[in-house]
Amino acid sequence: MLVRDYLRSRSIRFEMLLHAPAPSATRMAESVHVPGRRVAKAVLVRTSDAFLLAVLPSTHRIDFERLGSVLGVDDVRLATENEVVSVFEDCERGAVPPLGRLYGLATVLDAGLSGGSEIVFVANTRHEGVRMRFRDYEALEQPMRARFSVPITPKRTHRRAG
Repeated sequence: MLVRDYLRSRSIRFEMLLHAPAPSATRMAESVHVPGRRVAKAVLVRTSDAFLLAVLPSTHRIDFERLGSVLGVDDVRLATENEVVSVFEDCERGAVPPLGRLYGLATVLDAGLSGGSEIVFVANTRHEGVRMRFRDYEALEQPMRARFSVPITPKRTHRRAG
C-alpha cells in the first residue's frame, strides 16, 4: 500500500513533498529545506527472532549496543539489502518509510526525534517525502521510545602543511 493511501485511510493530515531523488535522509533534508534533526530515517534491523524498524534523526546513526540493551537482546544487526527489499516490496530501493505498522513491524523511535511539532520522512520512492504532525505520527505508529542513536560525526578534511 502506498504511504499516502495508508495515511488517508487513517484520516491523517499530511503534505507530500516532491524533490530530487535523494540517496539518504540527510540529502532529503537538504532538498526540502528542513533541518536534518526533523527528518526521520527508518532502518530495518534484525534481532535473532524478528525484524524491527528503528526510526531516528537523519543526523544520527544507530548505536547497536545501546539498541540491543533497550530491546533486551544480545544480537541486533542491520538487515541485509535483500531482507529490506523482501519486507518493503512496494518501495523503491533505498526508500524505507518509518511506518512499521504498515509492514507488520514493531517500531522503536529514538528520543532525538521527540519534541518537534512535525516530522518529515521518505514515502515509497526516493523522490517523495511526507510532512505530518509529530503527534499524529506517534498516535498512528505507537512506537517504543528510547535513546539508541549517536550523532554522525562529520568527516574531517586534512589540510596540507605548507
